[in-house]
Amino acid sequence: MTTQAPDAGTITMYSTTWCGYCRRLKTQLDAKGIAYNEVNIEEDESSAKFVEEVNGGNQTVPTILFPDGSAATNPSLAEVVSRLGA
Repeated sequence: MTTQAPDAGTITMYSTTWCGYCRRLKTQLDAKGIAYNEVNIEEDESSAKFVEEVNGGNQTVPTILFPDGSAATNPSLAEVVSRLGA
């Protein structure tokens, strides 16, 4: 299970292989040089439960976990950068 807050300056992205929004955000993060750990919720049941907890029972992806322990659902790159203080 990967629901522990990530290291400063990085994020954890909960995603699926078929999610277009996840692919777009990963491309943007890569271009910006922001490190992330990706967790496929279809392969990790405990992570799927975490995503459901922070999304009102829905498995909505991408769900991002920030170093401060907060989460965001389908955030923009600008929001990720802002929340990381990058």
